[in-house]
This record gives sequence, C-alpha cells and structure tokens, in this order.
Amino acid sequence: MKVNKIVVLQLMMSMVLMLGTASCSKKSSSAHASRATGWDVDSQNGTAARNAGKKQQAGPGLVFVEGGTFTMGKVQDDVMHDWNNTASQQHVQSFYMDETEVTNGMYLEYLEWLKKVFPPTEENYKNIYEGASPDTLVWRNRLGYNETMTNNYLRHPSYANYPVVGVNWIQAVEFSKWRTDRVNEAVLEKNGYLKKGAKTQDVSAESLFNTEGYLASPSTTYGGSEELVLKKNPNGRKPKAGKDGVVPEEKNVYAQRSSGVILPEYRLPTEAEWEYAAAADVGQREYNIYKGQKKYPWSGDYTRSAKRKNKGDQLANFKQGNGDYGGIAGWSDDGADITNAVKSYAPNDFGLYDMAGNVAEWVADVYRPIIDNEANDFNYFRGNQYAKNKIGKDGKLEIVTPATIKYDTLSNGKVIARNLPGEIAQVPVDEQETYLRQNFSQSDNINYRDGDKQSSRYFDFGDSESGSKTEQAMYNSPKHNVTVDSLGKMIRKYDNSSKRTTLIDDKVRVYKGGSWRDRAYWLDPAQRRYFPQDMATDYIGFRCAMSRVGAKTERRKSPRN
Repeated sequence: MKVNKIVVLQLMMSMVLMLGTASCSKKSSSAHASRATGWDVDSQNGTAARNAGKKQQAGPGLVFVEGGTFTMGKVQDDVMHDWNNTASQQHVQSFYMDETEVTNGMYLEYLEWLKKVFPPTEENYKNIYEGASPDTLVWRNRLGYNETMTNNYLRHPSYANYPVVGVNWIQAVEFSKWRTDRVNEAVLEKNGYLKKGAKTQDVSAESLFNTEGYLASPSTTYGGSEELVLKKNPNGRKPKAGKDGVVPEEKNVYAQRSSGVILPEYRLPTEAEWEYAAAADVGQREYNIYKGQKKYPWSGDYTRSAKRKNKGDQLANFKQGNGDYGGIAGWSDDGADITNAVKSYAPNDFGLYDMAGNVAEWVADVYRPIIDNEANDFNYFRGNQYAKNKIGKDGKLEIVTPATIKYDTLSNGKVIARNLPGEIAQVPVDEQETYLRQNFSQSDNINYRDGDKQSSRYFDFGDSESGSKTEQAMYNSPKHNVTVDSLGKMIRKYDNSSKRTTLIDDKVRVYKGGSWRDRAYWLDPAQRRYFPQDMATDYIGFRCAMSRVGAKTERRKSPRN
C-alpha cells in the first residue's frame, strides 16, 4: 500500500514540533527559572521568586498549633451566671505558641538586658527598668505571711523555672516586643546578615537592633555600623564567568521579608487562639467539636489521671478546697502549694504545658461580655488599633531616640516607657488608609459594634442630646486620673461618682485558665475573666504566640492530580 508523501511529511514535522516543545518545557522548568516570565531569577534580583516555598521556622520556645474550627465558649457549668461565654463556632488560623508560660528566668534575662542598655542611674532612663520590673508586692496578704515569696520568688534560682507573676498586661506586651527583636537579631547573625557576636557587643541606647527598624533602613542599624550590619549573596553561590571570561559582580543585599529568614513578631495570643490551643480537640476525636468541647484540656471529666502508670495523680495545679491548695502532704498531693515549676504536669495534645492551673494567663483581647460572631468568625479578636510609621518633616521615617522616649503613668502611679530607641515612631492610621474601605473605617476598633448610644441604659430615643456624655457611654466605669508632677510626686484624682455601674472599660483585658488560687471550675478552657491591663496579681502570668505564615499544616499531603 502506497503511503501519501504529504502525510508522511506532516507526521515527521509533528514529531519535530513535539520534541522541540518537550525541550522548551524542560528548559523552562529549570530550578531557577521564573514561572511568570521564564527568566533565570539568579541573574535578576528576583528574591521573592528565588525563595518561593521557603517554610517558616518555629521561633525559640514555640510549638506548632494547627488551626481549625472549634466551639468557643459553652462551658459545662455556669454557676457564676456570668453569661459571658455563649457558644459560637469559630475558626482559628494555624499559629505557634509557647510550650510553657514565660518563666522567672526568661523575664530576668529581659530585665538584665534593660539594666545594661538603659542604666537606671541615668536620669533619662531611670523609669525604664523599674517600669518593666514585676510587682513583687502582689504576694502580700493582710492576714497571711508571704514575705518569703515577696523577697525570693522572682530572683531566687529555686524559682527560675516557675512562671513569672506580678506582670501586668502592658508589661507582657513590652516583653513580647523585646523578645521579637532579640530572636530576629540572633536569626540574622546565624544567617550571616550580622557580624558574628554583634548581638552581644557593647550595645547602647544609641545603637540598638529593632526588627522593623532594620527592615525599613538596614544601613542605620547599630548606629549605621557597616562592620556589624552585613550584606550577603542571597543565592549562596559565587557568580560564574560568562562566555567572554568575565565574572559578573557578586550581588549582595541586606535581609528583607522576602528573604524568608526574619520571623513574625512574638505577641500575646488572642482569646480565640488561647482557648483553641488549651482545648486541643485535635487529639480527642470522640468529642464532637461542632456541639461542644471538653471540660478540661485533657480527656475526661475529672482532675485526676485514670492511666495505670500514674492513676490518681492530679493533672494540674489548682485549689482543691477551702484551705486546701495542694492536698495532704505525701498523699493525694498536686505537688505545689503556690505555683509550680513549668512542665510539672503532662502536656495537652498540642504539646502545651499548664493550659489549666498553675497561673492564669493574659490574652490580647479587650474584654466584652459577648463574642460577636455575627461580625466575624475567623481569627476573632477585639482590640485592633491600626497604626502606621510616622514620617518626619524631612520626609524620612522617624526613629525613636534616647531623647524622644515617651513615658506613660499608669493608674497605680507606675511609670513605664511607651517606646524604646531604635523603634519606628507610630501614629494612628487616617483617611489616607481608610477612605472608601469596606473592611475598616478608623484606627481604633475596640468599640466596633459596641458602646453606641442606642446601647446605653441612659439613651433617650426622643432626644439625642439628653444626658451627659458620661451617661451615654455603654460601659459606665470609674474614670480615675493619676499623674506625676515635675518632682515625681503622684497626684491622684479618684472618681467618686455614685452613678458608676460597671468596672468594664477599654482598658480591661481578658485572662484565661485557672490558677493555683482557683477551684477546678475555672480550669475549663472556655472560662473567661477580666482584669485592668495596668494591674498585676500573684496568679496571672502569660505566654507568647507567633502567627504562622504559609501552609495551614506541617503534615505532608499527596499532590492532587
């Protein structure tokens, strides 16, 4: 049978085209070829493309918490009749959380650094160290002898691995900021972007490392020292000579967010994150998380272990009854009368220790009786106050200097630093950022869908001008005013009004979990209480969290066809 020559020719041309296409496909799939342009990103400044797929590393002390859905609230018992934990279905994004509470040893490292960099003997810095120091007087009791803890709990080595207490919410936030900078300083040094030993050099208030300051202007970090702040070839490979034999100049750059080495900030967890992490439904599939949650961070309805190995042992550190903070000595004891060393009890299914008992913990949220899941059910948080970098008159970023440190006087007269040298000065966002936006319209969102005039018990629908400004506030709390005069003397002005109806205002924060002072009722992860953000106790501590960037899970999944 004769074959048409034209058909044969067409088949041959098709095969040539297929081979050519396969060859092109092979070239374009090079490890360093951009999927967007086909360019070799190694020959361009394509940092983001080059680092695509780089995974976030967990910061020191953190464990991974895979996000998911859960029932927030709905405790099994509500004997207090607070009615502030109505069940709502929420979804939490994956994040990282401290394995344990922040300990005395960790917090003392922070205090020693402050004392070294900001000597309390210098007039301009005298309030920085003192403002960050925990209130050791929280241990005192009018009818109890607790001077041993007052004098020893923070600094004695026997308590180094015990959770720090006497720290208010503001101090916990400032510790988290400091920790962010020290961790990223170590990360950049490890990756060759800072000189070896830069973080332990003789630093001063005039030459500090700040993460955001470095990202905005790396060349000014450490006072602009080029010997300490280094550039690096992001490829990690020396350039090769071209066809003409000329070796191109090596492209060295500072670290950027696109480098994938700088970690997100350490911060306090949100209430939703903390409750989700404490409940740890991930390991207890017999509980239907769409209908309710566990009573405790562990399986079962009791506070004692049912496992044969340690049957009958207490699973947390809490108050077991009136005058009973640990049990009978040598029998049925939880091992502590006050706090206990971290990791003294088994972790929950996320690998987190002491999510019930030992100390209650600060979370980031401003307290409100109702969780508004109608407005949002994803990464719920009340307390957003959006800010932006402040631009000076010269058009450059305004960096805080020793001369421009701002101080705040708290309600108890304690003076704390609002910012530290090296940080970028912040101002609230304005119409430049909010104009025609649908997702937010102002900087301060604490009272979003809350505290409006119509919600006030004093609001008169017939006359919008009736009642004073104070009476029309939804949360009619006392307005104390404390200032410090030029001589350092406290001037206290107490609000003695008889019309005050609540202690809730925009400066009270949620704290979660039971403590060594609490009965088992408060160990339920859904329980919630509030306390003024500038006050401290002997039973509230804290732990840090960090957002997860990238994939939701660390589990390897098979690619879909």
